[in-house]
Amino acid sequence: MGIRFILMVNKQGQTRLAQYYEHFTLQERRALEAEIVRKCLARNEQQCSFVELRNYKIVYRRYVSLFFLVGVDNDENELAILEFIHLIAETMDRHFGNVCELDIMFHLERAHFMLDEMVLNGCIVETSKTNILAPIQQMDKT
Repeated sequence: MGIRFILMVNKQGQTRLAQYYEHFTLQERRALEAEIVRKCLARNEQQCSFVELRNYKIVYRRYVSLFFLVGVDNDENELAILEFIHLIAETMDRHFGNVCELDIMFHLERAHFMLDEMVLNGCIVETSKTNILAPIQQMDKT
């Protein structure tokens, strides 16, 4: 398994979406998210987008008001995960039209559905934006 969790966090550090691919208790999730947010949001633009934390590598990228953070195993390719984050943002942009924090908050189930189409049990299984969005577009028709 490569991906352990995906988080979307606003600039104030509030988690807007959290998808986990391994078991954590609610208390463990809160502690982990707080630690990640403190460490990643405090970094400036000149620092790289990779942080080692606990036994994870955190790869993150900021798009307007949202931080996309992905926790992966230490042997995972950081640049591939950075590209994957870009795919998530592009896919959500295509669906929502310039995705923003409010899109995630008001359409959380759709955001989770998109992630479920892309990632299965911590492994990336789909990278085609058309294939990812097809089931959602089908749901919109009914």
